[in-house]
Amino acid sequence: MKKILSLILAAVLCAFVFASCNAKESNTIVVAASSTPHAEILEQCKPILEKQGYKLEVMVMDDYVTPNEATESGDVDANYFQHQPYLDQFNSEKGTKLVSIASVHYEPYAIYAGTCTSLADIADGAIIAVPNDATNEARALLLLEAEGLIDVRDDAGLTATKNDIVSNPKNLDIREMEAALLPTVLDEVAVAVINGNYALGAGLDVSKSLAMEKSDSEAAQTYANVLVVHESNKDNGKLKALADALLTETISKFISEKYNGAVVPMN
Repeated sequence: MKKILSLILAAVLCAFVFASCNAKESNTIVVAASSTPHAEILEQCKPILEKQGYKLEVMVMDDYVTPNEATESGDVDANYFQHQPYLDQFNSEKGTKLVSIASVHYEPYAIYAGTCTSLADIADGAIIAVPNDATNEARALLLLEAEGLIDVRDDAGLTATKNDIVSNPKNLDIREMEAALLPTVLDEVAVAVINGNYALGAGLDVSKSLAMEKSDSEAAQTYANVLVVHESNKDNGKLKALADALLTETISKFISEKYNGAVVPMN
């Protein structure tokens, strides 16, 4: 068992050393990204960058800490998995110096049918499931407000919680729960407000949702997923090339066609 663990550790260390070396090669761009949709989108950038003499390597990291740490240390050139508010919070808590150089896409929140198939038919006292973490709960509540189901205190904005609901004419039972669990409770609630990532993972079709965030909404603009680099690399030529590639019409078209509305290009 000890030998197996040693081999695994050695493999991981080699992977990071390999990435670090590649990150320093002038023609190689190493990017840490979550598997869906970020790594899939980056794969589509490879031919674009190859024409400019760059080789793109994508390292899949499905946690929300390692990519930023690797970017800060220089083990990778950039990362693509997060939105600006999360990046700001990470910098504040960790003392890192990471900056975004492109806003690529957003993953809209949408209201999915549970036991109720129409927002107009939601009964008094019906249960509506929303995420239980502060950022995502606010987005869910603002979407419910946009659809006329509740009213939220005017100055609450993207910090809104259940306590900021000032009008609830149908006495809806707003149930807070772990975001990842929302797709699993659709048969127990009238409707649920679910993030694009979890909707994709659960095989939900956003085009068949009952309502979704608009591209010009405050939430969509604020929570766009960004390409992140260390501040010392914000003017780096190869990283600017990557940012430009992510914002091309080719990538925009891929995102629109591949994810059918669950991921929306910002350009």
